[in-house]
Amino acid sequence: MISGYRILWTDHAILELTETIEYLEQNWTKKELKKFATRLDHTIELISKSPKLFPQSDEKTGVRKAVVEKHNNLYYRFSGDSVEILSLFSNRKNPKSKKI
Repeated sequence: MISGYRILWTDHAILELTETIEYLEQNWTKKELKKFATRLDHTIELISKSPKLFPQSDEKTGVRKAVVEKHNNLYYRFSGDSVEILSLFSNRKNPKSKKI
């Protein structure tokens, strides 16, 4: 039985995570921010246990898309024993700025 895939974040995904947190800290309450963090952690835990759980992305072959919440999508791919998080895209941004 698989105990969990190793989660790796790309530099780009870390940058997007930082930008998202900064935005949320300025515009949301602490309670909402904590709820977002919990949802993100839960989504990553699900991906770690079962990376095929979420559907393939229409944007790029081999990439999957998990909706963290209506404002944020997590894009990732997996191989071997690891999952690589490619993007934490804010749906408030222009879709053309998406880098996967």
